[in-house]
Amino acid sequence: MSGDFFDTNVILYLLDASPKADTAERLLQSGGVISTQVLNEALVNCIRKADMSWAEAGEFLGGIRAICEVHDLTVDVHDAGRALGERYGFSVYDSMIVAAALVSGCSRIYSEDMQDGLLVEGALRIVNPFAG
Repeated sequence: MSGDFFDTNVILYLLDASPKADTAERLLQSGGVISTQVLNEALVNCIRKADMSWAEAGEFLGGIRAICEVHDLTVDVHDAGRALGERYGFSVYDSMIVAAALVSGCSRIYSEDMQDGLLVEGALRIVNPFAG
């Protein structure tokens, strides 16, 4: 699949009351791709930081799953993530997210936490949708 991949921070801004929530909602309206890693990171934040119950977090993430294709974490994603982490200096978690985006054929990943404008492997552009 080609298209847009969303990092966890974009998903979590849907829970915010700031203008970033509007940006996240606009971006996600057309759907896109996320990974199991993104779901797991969002779940942790929903429970620990947003003080949601497991059921509330499940309902929220179910809505995300309804509009986004979810790419599984596989051994191929793991291997690609290890190589990307070493090559680009990504954290382990970001490496796995970038690898999932590449393996799923996405051309753009929206993330506030990674280097805006970086072209990964000549195929995946990191875009900070919240940059001024």
